[in-house]
Amino acid sequence: MCLPSASREAFFSEAPVTGALTEALDQMLKELGGVFTRLSPELAETLIREIDRAPRIFGCAVGRSGFILRGFMMRLMHLGLTVYVVGETVTPRLKPDDLLIVISGSGETAQPREVLRRANSVGARTLALTACPDSTIGREARVTLHIPGTTKLAQAQEPASAQCPGSLFEQATFLFLEGVVLILYKNRLGQNHHDMLSRHADVE
Repeated sequence: MCLPSASREAFFSEAPVTGALTEALDQMLKELGGVFTRLSPELAETLIREIDRAPRIFGCAVGRSGFILRGFMMRLMHLGLTVYVVGETVTPRLKPDDLLIVISGSGETAQPREVLRRANSVGARTLALTACPDSTIGREARVTLHIPGTTKLAQAQEPASAQCPGSLFEQATFLFLEGVVLILYKNRLGQNHHDMLSRHADVE
């Protein structure tokens, strides 16, 4: 829930917080359920196929989508894959056949848009997760996965949501990627609990 500043004091002093939280979570789950009923069943297999083919995987996203992207890349690293985040000083040069994954709800975010164009120009494979498949990123990515959530653009074709702009796309993308990680963990990469823990950071 996004409250104007003037409403915060009244909200926290008058509303039963437990009841408000339950209501908010119920609203979020209802909205997410609506998104997932619209997801194409081939999306997860498409992403997994691209990951399987890639010698190295790069990721690019900013803002809240950037946090989701980093969490996904961390899990791929835990699964034993070679991954990098664009913008880090230790990220190497993109090469042909590397996979670049970008996340942008609007499909027009400047940095991932330009990074995707650069990746295309060097022959890397590019995959976008976006709520706007007709956007620049959606059109220019070699593979586009449509996650039909809300964005900062608040376009007419977006699903109805009581949440802050962009939240529904971000939540749905996070859970979709967590589902892909679970499939890879259980069914594809032959990993177990010990394998995963052996790659967790020990210098945090």
